[in-house]
Amino acid sequence: MKISQIYDFLNELSPFELQESWDNSGLMLGDFNQEVKKIVLSIDIDEALLDSMEENTLLITHHPLIFGGLKQLEFSKYPANLIQKMIQKNISNISMHTNFDKTHLNEYVATEILGYKIAQKDGFVVYIDIDEDFDVFAKKVAAVFSLTHIKCVKSSQRVKRVALTTGSGCSLIKSIKADCFLTGDIKYHDAMEAKSINLSMIDIGHFESEQFFTEILFKHLKNLGLEAIISSSKNPFTYI
Repeated sequence: MKISQIYDFLNELSPFELQESWDNSGLMLGDFNQEVKKIVLSIDIDEALLDSMEENTLLITHHPLIFGGLKQLEFSKYPANLIQKMIQKNISNISMHTNFDKTHLNEYVATEILGYKIAQKDGFVVYIDIDEDFDVFAKKVAAVFSLTHIKCVKSSQRVKRVALTTGSGCSLIKSIKADCFLTGDIKYHDAMEAKSINLSMIDIGHFESEQFFTEILFKHLKNLGLEAIISSSKNPFTYI
């Protein structure tokens, strides 16, 4: 099957036009006319993954390898070092990032991973209604995402409405209409801002909250009749 046919299938599943203006989802590397027989799914691209892949494979990732304009390709530096290896092995790459967050990932995490019904959806943010003690809820969230520790902003003891955005969603704090916000990459000043507006937060991790990208897409790609492999994506952080 040609990459163009796979791209069209992915575009119907999660339209690339839904991506944010700063994003760079779509075909990162490759030729639309190229024939591929194997697809690998991963959150990110690293050297170990590329070394393990066969030539002439299509790699579909969540995060784009190229975000901004590249002014040079110095093969000893990131991301040129990975691009060089991909070209040598004729590995193509399609990224599905913020478009997939909006159409699939956030809803999947809320319903299939956390086990709640969605009460409302607003762009990146899905809302769920609960009535639980904050500490109990936080420990439940930590267990679901296999977090080694829980980083929280506790502004109230009871949680009734929860907002969820996978990945890094702290830029949305001002627009959140909930008691508690679940997202990743919470920084010190994000916590200070949340505390000032009485918003509780639980850091669900960037990798931890987006790791489900591959299993969601794998189910849909079965319909194409192509061999798809889920890579063993690894969190770049080590917790000691």
